[in-house]
Amino acid sequence: MRILRALAFITSALLAASAALAQDISNLPREETIIIENPQGTITNPPWFNIWMVARGGNSTGLQQLGMDTLWYIDPDAGIDGVWDNSLAADKPQYNADFTEMTVKLRDGIFWSDGVEFTADDVVYTVETQIKNPSMIWGPVFAASVDTVTAPDKRTVVFKLKRPNSRFHATFTVRWNAAWIMPKHVFEKVADPTKFDFNPPVTIGPYKLHSFDPNGKWYIWEKREDWQRTTLARFGEPGPKYAAYIDPGPPDKRVILQLNHQLDIIHDTSPEGVFTLVKQSPTSHGWFKGFPYAHPDPTLPGVMFNHQVPPFDNADVRWALALLIDIKAVSMASYRGAATISAIGVPPTGLYGQYYFDPLEKWLTEFEIDTGKGKYKPYDPTVGQQIADMLRPSMGEQIPTDPKEIAKAIGRGWWKPNPEAAAQLLERAGFTRQGDKWMKPDGTPFSITLLVEGDQRPVMTRAGTMIVQQWRQFGIDAKTQAYPSDFFPRVESGDFEAAIAWSVETWGGHPDLSFFLDSWHSEFLKPRGERQPPRNRQRWKNAELDKIIEQIRTIDFDDPKVQQLGQDYIKLAVKEMPTIPLMSYNVFTMMDETYWTGYPTADNPYTNPVSNWANTKYMFVKLKPAKSQ
Repeated sequence: MRILRALAFITSALLAASAALAQDISNLPREETIIIENPQGTITNPPWFNIWMVARGGNSTGLQQLGMDTLWYIDPDAGIDGVWDNSLAADKPQYNADFTEMTVKLRDGIFWSDGVEFTADDVVYTVETQIKNPSMIWGPVFAASVDTVTAPDKRTVVFKLKRPNSRFHATFTVRWNAAWIMPKHVFEKVADPTKFDFNPPVTIGPYKLHSFDPNGKWYIWEKREDWQRTTLARFGEPGPKYAAYIDPGPPDKRVILQLNHQLDIIHDTSPEGVFTLVKQSPTSHGWFKGFPYAHPDPTLPGVMFNHQVPPFDNADVRWALALLIDIKAVSMASYRGAATISAIGVPPTGLYGQYYFDPLEKWLTEFEIDTGKGKYKPYDPTVGQQIADMLRPSMGEQIPTDPKEIAKAIGRGWWKPNPEAAAQLLERAGFTRQGDKWMKPDGTPFSITLLVEGDQRPVMTRAGTMIVQQWRQFGIDAKTQAYPSDFFPRVESGDFEAAIAWSVETWGGHPDLSFFLDSWHSEFLKPRGERQPPRNRQRWKNAELDKIIEQIRTIDFDDPKVQQLGQDYIKLAVKEMPTIPLMSYNVFTMMDETYWTGYPTADNPYTNPVSNWANTKYMFVKLKPAKSQ
């Protein structure tokens, strides 16, 4: 009853704000308009559309989703026609034998929104301009990789590279975003491309800018009359005539707006917000139609240790800390059970079940660790089933019973808590127990400060709080410390011991792991105090890992060896436990079918529904007006 009264109070308090929001887009026909949350919130520099400059304006305003395009896309799920899509490119990248040259064939019949034809000159201009202007986003990457870029004809681009690089095409391949192509005919007319606001933007995607709020709260895009001359037209006509990306406010307000059918897609909300929508809005659903509702992003949050800070450079210590964690309690504390757990160094998302989890399940079950006083098999393949059984009494039929569905939604196995084995590992590392406290080899108390993001990411903060509690119960002086505003700068500079964060971000739909793994090579390692380039935030250095990465660099992106080398990395990461994997980053995207149907789901995973991902452009050709059904 108290919860209902609180919800009623919030509803009444926000009615005025809801009405104001409706007024902002009131001139648009609702049946032709899809309203989507922009998770960037209110944009501080609303008129800035130059997406090639760092942090100048918004990019999740619909700009990268509907206005931009590039050579290729990889979907983190199954994809609209397979996970790989040749977008502006007519075919996959073509490399020479030693991967020092990449040739790209481009599509014919693609036009910018102002009627100018897209050609190879646009691609060449994009690269050369950013090399000349290193403050532009991809300038340093292009400068480090590209020797020359030329256009032998208007449909061909040839890149000569400074060194062999079998993954250079990833720069132009969208996961969340990529190097967008610039309109040469627009930018070549300005004196300084780094100071050009690109307002209004000339788009190459299926929509053009209709209008935007000068205060940065909403952006409206209109379907181009010549949408047939864009790459998305291969899959059909986009359904909505208009797309409004808005700042809907905090999680409670997002829920209320969707209850009032004024927000078709919530980018993310709290587990509690989802439970409210499920109970009160029969037209709302998530990625999973039932529990856990959320979309598992191809990102792997976990306990990240700084390997340049002793004793976290010792694998025995890292494994001991892993064996003190009860993942079931962490899942309940963080996501209220709506987590998708992972015991290995890749997220349990997209097609990774078939690429990595299923093939390695037997190896994990048989894996042993030597504590110095005996051998122990730490993997429990039934943990996902246990979490499902814990949730079933309160959630009933919403919890799957099929083991395959449980694995997909809640996860497979994880590590069994074993304080005795953890103690043996710490003792082998030179630690001693004095009373109920653990001391480091130098005789000082074993303390851990675990960085969290506080209210900025409450789900992960709750996970960190539970883990610290479990470590404290074992006699470790552990505590959380919240840094909501400068969390990632601290982590990337090495100013931490441990943190709840991630350094694993994968394609999700493709087995190649170089998206994150290449940056883990020791050649990129920085001393503590200097900013670590993405994404080796844990600063792990390992000669065996370097060899795996170097082998990946020498083979084709689609070589079958990619999957085997990925499995080699996972086995090494299990043995060394550089970070403690916890779960995928589950995003509670909620979709309302009052006005639109055809959203992607776990049953029809043709693209990622999370609204700031550029891949969501594919969703628009599947969306149909609900009232015409």
